[in-house]
Amino acid sequence: MARPPFPPTPNTSPAAGGVRPGASAPGAKKDNDRRTLVVGRGISVQGTIQDAERLVVEGTVESSMINASELQIAHGGIFKGEVEVEDAELAGTIDGKLTVRGSLTIRSTGRLLGTAKCRRLKVEDGGQVSGQLEMISTPAPVEPPAAAPQPKPATP
Repeated sequence: MARPPFPPTPNTSPAAGGVRPGASAPGAKKDNDRRTLVVGRGISVQGTIQDAERLVVEGTVESSMINASELQIAHGGIFKGEVEVEDAELAGTIDGKLTVRGSLTIRSTGRLLGTAKCRRLKVEDGGQVSGQLEMISTPAPVEPPAAAPQPKPATP
């Protein structure tokens, strides 16, 4: 006799009088709702990672190119390769090419090796940067000159 691989989930419908613990109102998007890939401690992953909005590295990841919204490398985690994200937080090590369109935070245990581009940078005391770091700066958008108001034609 086989049993189901996971225990049945409790009835969490509003009609049953409840909402899952930690759940938010419908329509609100939290970190838990994002497509997240967690590479746990002691696990190594090589290859292409697609469609992950948030990547959390506690083990080792080697990849030629990853696009995601958020990258988090935990203490002891290692990322080797190329990655382009909106925001990144490094408490572990990244060795390769990193492009961060938003904020890059390097924690006290974080190490950045290789090349990196970012718009905003925060390095805690003890954080290490070895290699090339470039700040992304985009000029302020230029607005076209305002057209002079046209006189209204006179009506007889």
